[in-house]
Parts: sequence; C-alpha cells; structure tokens
Amino acid sequence: MTRRPATSFFAFVLFITWNGFARGAEIRHRTEPAYAYGSDLADASEQQTRGDERYQRGKEALDARRWERAVEAFDGAIELKCSQLDGALYWKAYAQNKLGQRDVALKTLQSLSSSYPASSWLNDAKALEIEIRQGMGQPASPENQPDEDLKLMAINSLLTNDPERALPLLQKILEGNQSPRIKERALFVLAQSGTPPARDLLAKIARGNTNPDLQLKALTYLGLFGGKESRQLLAEIYNSSTDTRIKRQILRSYMTGGDREQLLALARTEKVQELRREAIQQLGVLGARVELQELYKAYVDDEVRKYILQAMFVGGDTDQLIEVARNEKDPKLRGQAIQMLGTSGTKKTGDTLVSIYQSDPDPSMRKKAVEGLFIQGNAAALVELARKETNPELKKDLISKLSIMKSKEALDYMMEILNK
Repeated sequence: MTRRPATSFFAFVLFITWNGFARGAEIRHRTEPAYAYGSDLADASEQQTRGDERYQRGKEALDARRWERAVEAFDGAIELKCSQLDGALYWKAYAQNKLGQRDVALKTLQSLSSSYPASSWLNDAKALEIEIRQGMGQPASPENQPDEDLKLMAINSLLTNDPERALPLLQKILEGNQSPRIKERALFVLAQSGTPPARDLLAKIARGNTNPDLQLKALTYLGLFGGKESRQLLAEIYNSSTDTRIKRQILRSYMTGGDREQLLALARTEKVQELRREAIQQLGVLGARVELQELYKAYVDDEVRKYILQAMFVGGDTDQLIEVARNEKDPKLRGQAIQMLGTSGTKKTGDTLVSIYQSDPDPSMRKKAVEGLFIQGNAAALVELARKETNPELKKDLISKLSIMKSKEALDYMMEILNK
C-alpha cells in the first residue's frame, strides 16, 4: 500500500481549515449589514413609540387647557415622526390659536394641507381656519369658498359672527347658482334668525318666489321655528294655494309646530279627501286624542271614521279603541278597532279581546278577537279560551293558532292534548 506523505496530509487539513475560516468570514461579512439594518428598524420603531407618547401627552394637555405645554408636546411628536403626524399638526394649530398665535396657527394648517392632501383631518382643519380668520377680522364669505364643505362651515357661523352681513350673503346664495345642498343649508340658517328682514325673505320663499323644492323646505322651517306669525303665514299660503303638495306640506308643518287647532279645523272643513286624511293623520302623530274623539263623533262617513281610528291607533288612544270595539254599530269599524287592539300588546287590551270573544254573538268579531290575541302572542289567553270552547270549529281555530306559537303555555297545552 502506498502511503500519502505526511506533509500532504497536513496541507490538506490546513486547506480545509482555511476554507472554513474564509467561509465564516464571508458569512459574517454578508450578514453584518442585515443586522445593522434590523437595528435601524428597531430604533425607528422605538422613536415612533416615543412620538406617540408625546402625541398623547399633547392631547392630555389640551384637556387640561394647558396650551403651551400642548404645543411643546405636539412639536415633539412631529419631530419623532409619530404615527399620527397629520393629527399632531392639527392639534398644534388648535393650541396655537388658543394662545392667540393666529398667524402661526394658519401656517401650521397650511403645512398640514400641503403635506397630507388626503388626510381625514382636513375638514376639521378647514373649519379651524375659518374660525381663526374670523378672529382676525376676516369673516369667511360662503360664495368665495373653494368647495361646498367650506361654504357650509361659513354659513353656520354667519349669524353669530357677522349678523349684519349675514342676510345679503344668504340671499345671494339662495338666489344664485348654488347647489341644492348649499341653498337648503342657507335657508336653514335664515329660518333661525328672528329679524324682520330674515322673516320677510323666508316668507317670500315660502310663497313660491323660488324653486318648488326650496319652497317646501321653507314651509317646513316655518313650522319648525315659527310662532304666531309663521302659523298665520302658513294659513294664508294654504288658503291661496291650489297645489296639493304645498297644502300637504303645510299640514305637516302644523304638526311640527304643534298646531292642533288648525289641523282640527282643516280635518273638519277640507273638501279634498286626500288632504282631509292628511290632517287627521297629523292629529294622530300629535297624540291629539280629544280632537280625534270629537271628529269621530261628528263624522258619519265611515271612510273618514276609518282614518280617524287609524289616527287614534297612531296616537296610542287604546281607551277609545276599546270603546269602539265594544259599542260601535258598524261591523267594519268594530272589526278594525278589534284588530288594532291586537297590535297594542297590553293586559288591558288582551282582557278586552278575551271579553269580546266570550260575549260577542258575531262569529266574525270573535275570530278577529282570536287574531288579535295571536298577534299579541297572548298564548295564555288563547289556551284559556280553547279549554272552555265547546264549538269544534272554533276550538280547532284556537288550537291551530297555538300550534305555531313558540311559548311554554302553548307547548304545554299541545302536550296536554297529546296525552289525552
């Protein structure tokens, strides 16, 4: 056997060892930058965390009304690049304004809008800018604002910040080529002003000296904000108009203003059935129980009395519905009242329905009483009636209702029948 020289063997070991060292050095060389980059990331994350802490300190300072400390905290949050840089800029401007540093606050807001054009803080920033400029004696003009949101913000502040200038600006917006949204908002602001010129302009619009949609809004606001003069104006417009849509809106405005007297008068005298029904319905929304009872007694027209019953139901007058369900001579009206009692899930109405079932000779009324109890989910009452009923057909009707009710009383009674 030929033996490899010792020198060759040692050279081979040295070669392997050297390659290992070289390989390790190469690996270290390649990985060192990665470790360094990871360290940079960790430092950035830590910095942002400290920035977020500064942001929270700034908000706490705002709550405590410590404006200088708030500005200092938000400066730190911005410098450390917190996760809410746009919010930090907004609150910094807010605090600067509170300190009376209006020019500086406007520059901060400018930095916010230029650096973060898609920020969700921009609407708040625009509103703050308007407030700052008004404090500097530069009231914002709605017609000169670059977008509708700014116009709305400016309109909201007109009456409180510059009332003498408000009316001509509002009139210009209402008569100009503005969007419906802006015009309706301007009209809302106008309606809240109690000055005679503002009322005159609102009356002009309510009479129809503008587009029909704006007229309807004006009628709504007359009912919402008006007093005696507004109610008188609504009455004048109602009597002079031939437009059913206008008249219907005035009836609804009477309801908004709580004017039962006008609604009752029109429910009695209005010749157009659709409008008479609207007046009755609005009395129901107002809960005008006495007025509706008077109407029910006064009318002999069953169709009108049906609408009155519906209004009583809307107004929650279960006492009168019980009275009609027990004593009304007209079977259709009685049946309607009984059905409405079923929708009113109280013990009193449930007892009334049971009493009607037990005492009324009319099978159709007894059936309606059962339907009313079923609608109420009054399984206990239905079980009681079923146990006492001797008429097979009526008993079957009662059991059929109970069979689809998910209640303990109904299930127990089903088991009782099965065990017989």
